[in-house]
Amino acid sequence: MSPLATLLIKAVVSAILIVAASEVARRQPGVGALIASLPLVSVLGMIWLWSAKPDAENMANHAQATFWYVLPSLPMFLVIPALLRRGMPFWPALGLGCALTIGLYLAMTGIGPRFGLKL
Repeated sequence: MSPLATLLIKAVVSAILIVAASEVARRQPGVGALIASLPLVSVLGMIWLWSAKPDAENMANHAQATFWYVLPSLPMFLVIPALLRRGMPFWPALGLGCALTIGLYLAMTGIGPRFGLKL
């Protein structure tokens, strides 16, 4: 299969999952949240990475680093609803949640290696 065809298949499969999650969330927010919380992007990323480079050590490093990067993203899912419930408009609340996540990612990349984490 050509690299372009592979790239297009990856994009279409990934897009279908994202659209499906958002469509379900419109009708049933709880079910949509469950779908969105599944590590679909991580699993797809690992499948695509393994397809391109089937190297167990590389995959192990990728999966472990993904775990450590998920942790600093979690507070965003508490900050955004708190800001929205206090009356902040959606876009600023989302922006602040993303800014917090970026700050925590930077902290993780700075602090993690000091504790032996391969990031």
